[in-house]
Amino acid sequence: MMEKADSGQKLYTRMRLWEFPDQYVIEPTDGSHGSSLAVSRVDGSMQLIDKLPDSNSVRVPKIRTIFGVVGILKLLAGSYLMVITDRECVGSYLGHPIFKVSSLKVFPCDHSLKNSPTEQKKMETEFSGLLNIAERTPGLYFSYETNLTLSAQRLHDLGDESKLLPLWRQAEPRFLWNNYMLEGLIDSKLDPYLLPIVQGSFHHFQAAIGKDIIDVTLIARRCTRRNGTRMWRRGADSDGYVANFVETEQIMHLNGFTASFVQVRGSIPLLWEQIVDLTYKPKFELVRLEESPRVAERHFLDLRKKYGAVLAVDLVNTHGGEGRLSEKFANAMQHIVSDDLRYWHFDFHHICGHVHFERLSILYEQIVDFLDRNGYLLLNEKGEKMKEQLGVVRTNCIDCLDRTNVTQSMIARNMLEGQLRRLGIFAAEETISSHPNLDDCFKILWANHGDDISIQYSGTAALKGDFVRCGKRTMQGIAKDGINALLRYYFNNFVDGTKQDAIDLLQGHYIVSVSRDMTPSSQKGGLEAVASFPLALSFVLTGFFFATLSLRQVRYDLRHLFFSVIWAGLSVAIAAFVRANGRIFCNRPRLHKPRC
Repeated sequence: MMEKADSGQKLYTRMRLWEFPDQYVIEPTDGSHGSSLAVSRVDGSMQLIDKLPDSNSVRVPKIRTIFGVVGILKLLAGSYLMVITDRECVGSYLGHPIFKVSSLKVFPCDHSLKNSPTEQKKMETEFSGLLNIAERTPGLYFSYETNLTLSAQRLHDLGDESKLLPLWRQAEPRFLWNNYMLEGLIDSKLDPYLLPIVQGSFHHFQAAIGKDIIDVTLIARRCTRRNGTRMWRRGADSDGYVANFVETEQIMHLNGFTASFVQVRGSIPLLWEQIVDLTYKPKFELVRLEESPRVAERHFLDLRKKYGAVLAVDLVNTHGGEGRLSEKFANAMQHIVSDDLRYWHFDFHHICGHVHFERLSILYEQIVDFLDRNGYLLLNEKGEKMKEQLGVVRTNCIDCLDRTNVTQSMIARNMLEGQLRRLGIFAAEETISSHPNLDDCFKILWANHGDDISIQYSGTAALKGDFVRCGKRTMQGIAKDGINALLRYYFNNFVDGTKQDAIDLLQGHYIVSVSRDMTPSSQKGGLEAVASFPLALSFVLTGFFFATLSLRQVRYDLRHLFFSVIWAGLSVAIAAFVRANGRIFCNRPRLHKPRC
């Protein structure tokens, strides 16, 4: 029955999900009159049907409106259907409506689990529990009409035949967030249900420049190849794919003209990691150092194929652990730099400190020749290409969040000013700062973008965001950075391990099978079975509390001095033990997977 699906059909934009006792039925309700999709609640198998099943008068099926099928994930015994239950229109991309996922819901197809062994049921429960975390995945966007995974330049360059293909077949796999979960629907040729989703950021604004109205959009696309959380995904894998790789595109529409400028960010492309151990900044550990040149070469070869010339801007410190990592990066780059691959180090903290971010103009002067030479995409009123982007700036700091976002926003600002001069809107010396409303909108655009990317990787808004948002560092911003830094510490150590497991499961980085195993909490023994940071912290605080009480009683009875020393000693001993055994107390990913 699968042959009924027509690959030329448009995506269904609104559907009704029926919950029958033995199956879920997804019925298109957008006027397209397509066949309904029936998904078995026993094993997740799918088929197209033309008529809804008869309802049992005793048990009326639940009905809910959905706006897209994200995909199906198969675990040990059951399968799990993920759908979009709410959406929000956030703007348009090249004239097509863009939606943000407001709510996801997972529907289990696991009736076959009833006949599974007890141990398998226990494992299935632990795996499926990770899907509750998946339902809260932030920053998911989609369009029913255009391909969000491709930049304006790549969309413009698509051949006529490619433009006729279903959106999922046009998609760039690196940025297709639900790529793995769509596989079952792809195999069943269910094109009208195959909705491509990207994770990232989408913001836009309109502002007046005299009598002209400028429309600016900022869209970010996160790569899924080495996706994850801040401390649990660092550096590159052996194929050269790096953590927190994000393509950011700034699009400007004005008087019928369209300009697009793309930048990328990504972790330092070496095999390195930071294993959380309750220290504020865990040590950087380089893995298989002899492979560094090959890994870096693979990474930049891939970038040159996709973007043309590459300028790698490294913003990390020259001293301490960052300095050692940067030195290894620079050494690896010496073997592969060429006419279309350049490396530039700029010690952000040394030059700009914590408040003088305007000194980034020094960096701009150093790289402006590359930007002028490789340019941006410019289309005229007829959609004809007047200019194209021939290369990309790749920016990194350690997290590729805070310093990177400040730097990328500076480059994007200068490029937008250049575009406006090219179109005759700005005079030679005119800048965005000359137009307060445009200036404010631009700052907010990039600040919101930075917060989105940071939340997805670190769990908090970006640091240094007050400079991007306000154009200067503020005491309120510095205080907010302090709070966010503490929150990052908490998330990295006690939350992100489980979150990383959920990401690996959704992206297909961990394939569930009977022969593979997860280390369930019930199998932990010894200290790990009872280790809990909150519990340890409560013991420490209790010890200091009684030590303080004893000290207050010393003036009445000297024996309390002895008790005070005992309580304080116990508190210090527990604190030292937690510090020495930090990895035991941390919330680590439990899915078995190789380092790097």
